[in-house]
Amino acid sequence: MMFVWPISVYYEDTDAGGVVYHSNYLKFFERARTQWLKAMGVSQAELLTEDIAFVVKHAALDFCKAAKFEQDLVVESKVIELKKVSLVFHQRLVDHQGDCYCEATVVVACISLSRMRPRAIPLNIVQEFDSAR
Repeated sequence: MMFVWPISVYYEDTDAGGVVYHSNYLKFFERARTQWLKAMGVSQAELLTEDIAFVVKHAALDFCKAAKFEQDLVVESKVIELKKVSLVFHQRLVDHQGDCYCEATVVVACISLSRMRPRAIPLNIVQEFDSAR
């Protein structure tokens, strides 16, 4: 299963030439992952009160085409690997014709925030992502 989240490119996302600044693609992908959790009924604020956080451990991006100011695009996200303490996402920023602007493989780890150490992903989240694969 793929989660799709719309993204509009705002002026603040671009450089002086109206092209999306490279680091902002990471923000687009982060927003989509956050919205996916929210759509599953998972509150990250609640997780934080339980000493649980998700952090990016690794990200590899391929910039395919320049996204520009005022474009309406979508982030496609899917889990390609689910482990005890981490998830591997494949994410793509595409237009409505399917042209890819950027794609990424992002490894997200679950940690105990107070100890800054890996911990098991909560079972309810594992089940949600597992059923989405």
